[in-house]
Amino acid sequence: MHSNAAWAQGAQQFQRTMEDGWKQALDALQHLLPTTGTQPPFVPPAKAEALRLQYVEEAAALWNECLRGNPVSHDRRFSGPAWAHNPVAAFSAAVYSLNTRTLLALADAVEADDKTRARIRFAVEQWAAALAPSNSLAGNADAQQRAIETHGESIAQGVRNLLHDLRQGHVSQTNESLFEVGRNVATTEGAVVFENPLFQLIEYKPLTPRVYQRPLLLVPPCINKYYILDLQPDNSLIRYAVEQGHRTFVVSWRNPDESLADKTWDDYVQDAVIEAVERVRALTGADAINALGFCVGGTLLGTALAVLAARGEKPVASATFLTTFLDFSDTGVLDVFIDEAFVRFREMQLGEGGLLKGQELASAFSFLRPNDLVWNYVVGNYLKGETPPAFDLLYWNSDSTNLPGPFYAWYLRNTYFENNLVKPGRAVVCGQKVDLRKVDIPVYIYGSREDHIVPIGMHGGGAYASTQCLPGPKRFVMGASGHIAGVINPPSKNKRSHWLRPDGKLPPTLAQWLQGAQEHPGSWWPDWAAWLKAHAGRQVAAPKSYGAEPIEAAPGRYVRQKA
Repeated sequence: MHSNAAWAQGAQQFQRTMEDGWKQALDALQHLLPTTGTQPPFVPPAKAEALRLQYVEEAAALWNECLRGNPVSHDRRFSGPAWAHNPVAAFSAAVYSLNTRTLLALADAVEADDKTRARIRFAVEQWAAALAPSNSLAGNADAQQRAIETHGESIAQGVRNLLHDLRQGHVSQTNESLFEVGRNVATTEGAVVFENPLFQLIEYKPLTPRVYQRPLLLVPPCINKYYILDLQPDNSLIRYAVEQGHRTFVVSWRNPDESLADKTWDDYVQDAVIEAVERVRALTGADAINALGFCVGGTLLGTALAVLAARGEKPVASATFLTTFLDFSDTGVLDVFIDEAFVRFREMQLGEGGLLKGQELASAFSFLRPNDLVWNYVVGNYLKGETPPAFDLLYWNSDSTNLPGPFYAWYLRNTYFENNLVKPGRAVVCGQKVDLRKVDIPVYIYGSREDHIVPIGMHGGGAYASTQCLPGPKRFVMGASGHIAGVINPPSKNKRSHWLRPDGKLPPTLAQWLQGAQEHPGSWWPDWAAWLKAHAGRQVAAPKSYGAEPIEAAPGRYVRQKA
């Protein structure tokens, strides 16, 4: 009887605590709401009351669940055995999850335009991710258990890991000491055959006795190192292209320092992409080449092709765009950062010169997925004293690059903010009005279904939208997974799936395209290889030497430069 009374008293106290928590949640949300404008956003009273009642009901259910035993969490942050065997930790995790769900529901209930609501939700997600009980030693049952099992050594190692990361300037996502560019990443054999202040041009040694007459040029994103396309021999898109019989070249961007702080979008289009196209033609004697652009590299390639078309030139016979924006009408979560005030601030800060530091870019991209790319490593490295496993992709991800300020400022305004590339004549690059309708060549367009950097285009825009703004023959394929894992998906792994439409139709929206799409297991690379073969010309004997006297062996100096 006494026990029942104690539980009842505890339930009442818990309910009062949760009611107080509700008030605190409303106060916290209020601090996140914008205060500018004549009509500040708010949560309608009816919605707020409905969410309050739901919150109290779920809190009562949580208390009753605790009476029957520790609540079970399906969140992987709190799903380990130590959480299940620790009543206090399990309870705190359950309360945290309830509070987070409620705050997100409140954020979604705010009366405001879509962009304001998305910004509020993003702020709530960041706040909630940072306040998870798993992020502190006092609240993390797994870390506490490990400290007991190791007699405190895990805590000591965690401190050593923290000091190491403070010295290197970023949170370790992998054991970086196990990788070296040119030794066990970026190892496909080749040579640097041209360089200027912006890039080195690498030509790869043929792996087949005969090669296609029309060479292939790859343009990777300049916000990362090129070797995402050449990590290991078994997952290298570059090596795969060489094995298919293509005479393959890649742009290896220089990591900008102060000497490049005044470089513009025009410079990167004319002196890098167009220069690379002309150099490959000159080195191989080809009348036209095939080109591939990945992410921002694809946006640069698309812009360069429009500039060349405006000049009446057609040196590229076909183009491949991998997870590329040409139409920026739907930029996904990145849109929360972009408005006139932010763009103008960046123009004032960097538009006339300076560098956008690589670490700032890397941090911004990591916090788009804070639980996976930030707090997961804080917990593992510092609370549990673990050394992250060797992972080539995460080593590449931590190898950050700078950007010239004027380049970045132009890109920000003309793409993410004003979406000028798809407005004929609106953007002027290298003295030419950009009109993608003049880029009348065959194109292969790839988008990743779960891409959070370049959304596939479920809400318009995105990767799929390139099918609507380019006039030539087009093939579109959708791959499973995200921005990187979807692209770097070699056939030998036999992982994931891709989708194609057998009728080849490209209706106005992705939703319509999906209605006729069929799933195919495994990599999309063989489909691309078959498509590219049709645009590569006849086969000729593979050259016995590079197109020019090598400056140095691949991967070259530029890719080794640190931000």
